[in-house]
Amino acid sequence: MKAEDEALLRVAELMALSARTAPKARGLDSLSIAIVYGEEKEKLAKMMEELADELGQAFFKRDAENVRQSPVVLLLAVKATEPKRLDCSACGYRTCSDFEKAPKSMGRAYRGPTCAMYITDLGIAAGSAAKTASMLNADNRIMYTVGTAALRLGLIDGDVALGIPLSATGKSPYFDRRA
Repeated sequence: MKAEDEALLRVAELMALSARTAPKARGLDSLSIAIVYGEEKEKLAKMMEELADELGQAFFKRDAENVRQSPVVLLLAVKATEPKRLDCSACGYRTCSDFEKAPKSMGRAYRGPTCAMYITDLGIAAGSAAKTASMLNADNRIMYTVGTAALRLGLIDGDVALGIPLSATGKSPYFDRRA
């Protein structure tokens, strides 16, 4: 493993710390965190290519190539099909009790319906992790495609997931992307 790749593994660990300690609504934490590299990362890229065909979304293949260009990927997920008991109605139901009774099912990418507060928690955790990577000069990009594939493979436990590939090269592979 190259020195830059080893450094990216440390960066991913610090990103995991940032995600874990990011604020959570009501202080309730359902965040799952995983770091993948090597063979697991290649399985992730292959699943993304399969999903491109299954879902008819070519950008999954573009993102799979980005995963291959990245020595390390941080995965973040939340269990979001249970309510945080705020009765905010952001999920589309009048109360958390109504939301709780709603049937849950797997959609094209994620399980739902979901509690908006847990989804917000996931976004804040991903933003905190990406900021940490940026502060440590690691190129990164938050990708829903990576999270979708990670859930399909069982690489992380949750209802909704995101992935953040990391790179340390002369030019970010996530900048000039097509499709």
